[in-house]
Amino acid sequence: METVLSINLIVSNPNVRGGRPCISGTGFRVTDVVIAERFHHMTPDEIATGYDVPLAGVHAAFAYYYEHRQQIDDDIRQQIAKGRNAQEKNLGNDRPSLLP
Repeated sequence: METVLSINLIVSNPNVRGGRPCISGTGFRVTDVVIAERFHHMTPDEIATGYDVPLAGVHAAFAYYYEHRQQIDDDIRQQIAKGRNAQEKNLGNDRPSLLP
């Protein structure tokens, strides 16, 4: 008989980070893990060390990402668009932008 084992390392709470999935015990979102890897070219070990999150949580975040890829990619695109929009409007910043 086969038993499916679940690793409960990714959680969602509407009161934490807008309900976006995070590594359990942290506010570090699955999208943060994906962005660190894709855009900043960080390894899972570098992400865990650099953001003080468990390595198992980083790997669980990638597993969650691959199960929900479209949803997470859409969220990342929305975050990028929101950031660009804020940059264009120079919201909340009296200094020149550091972004290209």
